[in-house]
Amino acid sequence: MTGKTSKAAKTAVPKEEKGSKRAAKKAAKEKPIILVCNDDGIRSGGIKALEAALARLGEVYVVAPDREQSAASHSLTLHRPLRVEKVGPREYAIDGTPTDCVTLAVNGILPRRPSIVVSGINMGGNLGEDVSYSGTVSAAMEGTLLGIPSIAVSLVAKENFDFKAAARFAVRLARLVLKKGLPADTLLNVNVPDTERIKGARITRQGKRVFGDVVIEKVDPRGKKYYWIGGDMLRWEGGEDTDFAAVTKGYISITPIHLDMTNYSAISELQYWEF
Repeated sequence: MTGKTSKAAKTAVPKEEKGSKRAAKKAAKEKPIILVCNDDGIRSGGIKALEAALARLGEVYVVAPDREQSAASHSLTLHRPLRVEKVGPREYAIDGTPTDCVTLAVNGILPRRPSIVVSGINMGGNLGEDVSYSGTVSAAMEGTLLGIPSIAVSLVAKENFDFKAAARFAVRLARLVLKKGLPADTLLNVNVPDTERIKGARITRQGKRVFGDVVIEKVDPRGKKYYWIGGDMLRWEGGEDTDFAAVTKGYISITPIHLDMTNYSAISELQYWEF
């Protein structure tokens, strides 16, 4: 036996390494899967506009509630089984919440893990503390919890919804997120003003609404009281760097939302309390 190494031996590559390289090449060739959800329901004009616009970036799957689930927040259905109905090519209606939809899509419906979750386009703004109640934002929150870059898109309008500008910006933003990713445990809450002349986009923080009467008491024809939860916003507070200020001035608001809601500045103060 000589001390020379054959050419074949020098170039031999372990089977495991070959397999991983093939898998990497295949993944690079595959289009990214884009999961689209909302809280207005699968028949909403906003989700249809978003689905059509995002098709240029990848393979779009729509998994959304079969009916309106506004203000569903981050609720998860645990007390009953969920039904899934395929309503079109890569379109699925769920009889559950937006959070249910994202969970089922990622863990059962989609052929592989999505590269991004885009929730919306919501019919109405999700500004300030709206993020605590919004099903649209909560769908993006669930995607973030699952480790998937996620954004929520809302159109700040009350009627005559024209989703074209919001859909165009969603494509621009989704393209950037697919390329750059997002900070850990962070989603983007996007609010698009209802104006033909959008001045640009601003990175913002949450403002705060000030409401009038939040609970409205009335009496039915039988003399029994009933209540409506809701009220008119009197004003907003928080300053010029808030989501409210940006949208009011004709800018798209992009607010990074972090999953960790700990008030770190309060920790040092509470340390002195005697429990």
